[in-house]
Amino acid sequence: MVWWGPFLLILTFFIMEFMAWCTHKFLMHGRMWFFHKDHHQVEPGFLEKNDIFFLIYAIPSWLCIMLGMMFNYYIPVWIGYGIATYGLAYFLIHDVYIHQRLRWLRNIDHPYFYAIRKAHKIHHKNIGKEEGQCFGMLLVPPKFYKEARKAFRRNQQAK
Repeated sequence: MVWWGPFLLILTFFIMEFMAWCTHKFLMHGRMWFFHKDHHQVEPGFLEKNDIFFLIYAIPSWLCIMLGMMFNYYIPVWIGYGIATYGLAYFLIHDVYIHQRLRWLRNIDHPYFYAIRKAHKIHHKNIGKEEGQCFGMLLVPPKFYKEARKAFRRNQQAK
């Protein structure tokens, strides 16, 4: 292992938040709305057309890891690991915690997670393609953090 690999993984992870924001705002709510629409306008069934976006990140991650390993060039390997790590975080936070597609992580009691859930609810408040807001996953506008801290304190005092 090269010493800088984990740093590249972490850097890639944080760059992926920006990439996800851009993809969500300009592709999912743009030319690829056909695939994303069922995520905002819920249809019956466990899977959504929106799940196709998994491939947008999984394929480059896999190719970076595989080709980097094949050619003993480790920069793309660590980038691939960073993309995959972001994908895991996205799955756990967005699909499991926020949308509760699986019955895990339902009772996280922390202001950061309150803020993420609130920003996502605001995003889903508009069921159409246009006029959306809060396109990120891990970074949300500061006003949601402030509201979340207040709600968290109220809940802690009520206990």
